[in-house]
Amino acid sequence: MGKGDKKTRKGKIAMGSYGKTRPHDQKKTKPAEAVVAEEKK
Repeated sequence: MGKGDKKTRKGKIAMGSYGKTRPHDQKKTKPAEAVVAEEKK
């Protein structure tokens, strides 16, 4: 369990991938509904 393990957080950081154990930053991403609502204004 370390940098070579795809299923751990450290492994995902080492590989540069995302998933359930390492989700994308919620502050940066908006839900699709909010983006559509902003475009309509």
